[in-house]
Amino acid sequence: MKIGIMLRHFDQHGGGVHLYTRYLLKEILELETEHEFVLIYKNPEHIGTYSGIGKHIKEIAIPARTTLTWDQIAIPKIAKKEKIDLIFNPKYSIPLFTKSKTVFVSHGLDWYVMPWGSKRIDRLSHKYLIPRYAKKSDKIIAVSNTTKKHLIEFLNCDEEKVRAIYLGISETYRKSFSDEELNKVKKKFNLPEKFFLFAGQIYPPKNFGRLLKAYAKIGPDAGISLVAAGEHRWLCDDELELIEKLNLSEWVIRPGWINHDELAGFYNLAEALLMPSLYEACPSPILEAMASGCPLVTSNRYGTAELAGDAGILVDPENVDSIADGMSKILNDPELREILVEKGKLRASEFHWKKCASETLDCLNSILISK
Repeated sequence: MKIGIMLRHFDQHGGGVHLYTRYLLKEILELETEHEFVLIYKNPEHIGTYSGIGKHIKEIAIPARTTLTWDQIAIPKIAKKEKIDLIFNPKYSIPLFTKSKTVFVSHGLDWYVMPWGSKRIDRLSHKYLIPRYAKKSDKIIAVSNTTKKHLIEFLNCDEEKVRAIYLGISETYRKSFSDEELNKVKKKFNLPEKFFLFAGQIYPPKNFGRLLKAYAKIGPDAGISLVAAGEHRWLCDDELELIEKLNLSEWVIRPGWINHDELAGFYNLAEALLMPSLYEACPSPILEAMASGCPLVTSNRYGTAELAGDAGILVDPENVDSIADGMSKILNDPELREILVEKGKLRASEFHWKKCASETLDCLNSILISK
């Protein structure tokens, strides 16, 4: 059987979905299977990315002027030409007019839980396209049980149609760092001696404004900085202005986007990861922090609570005092901190990319068998 994999998003920002695709694809292609994989890029520069991996791989690139024409015109044409049995997209979208079976991955539905946090142009896709993708697809892979629940709730998906498969964790985050390696990271980014860490892109679901207000109550008095490793995406200008309004300019450090080899060092140096998000589906920073031995202060809802379980301090993300109290517990209770570190490492041991790949291929096989 031929499986076509849509890889238009290989050119996007190197965040969660991009890394998910790269890690997952590498492991799937190394699995023992008789399927032929057709990797379909938009950018021809990516051809050769997976040469030498697996037995039956073909890489092609197809141009298109827009995202919509690539998904809805170019992909069906190439699927017909290549006689593809199943089209798999590791991101949101599938071609609506194709005879091939289709599966896509849902990385969360924050647009429906908190629609005010989306850009207006994206809301059109959420209203008119995503429901059609959900209805057309033969299967949907949800990155968490939270996501599966929301697919059923907001898109009226049958429970049998949705399979929850967790992400893995890069082995980079499980390794031990020497003092020399950590000092190198600290020196390169001019990191303070003690700091809390925020890791991720900054947009409304991240709740960055309340995080800053809570940090202002705890951090400066304790002599602990806040390192925000990530980029500003959209609709957060007012929140970022709080850095100056709360007199935090000398305390909040923004090194920008950090590559993952170096980000692992950040986790090892930090007092805790702060992630009091309003919404997360399956946040990789939670997994990365637990694997790195970095304790968590995170939300008591949705994907953060699901992943952290009892391995983190769970707070009310809409209550600044609750977030601040979580920070205080990390700083003032060393015994609790050590317990959380050990529980986090144990919890992280359950998440592996090989497992994610095996379960994903099993899901695709279930569709091909019924073809």
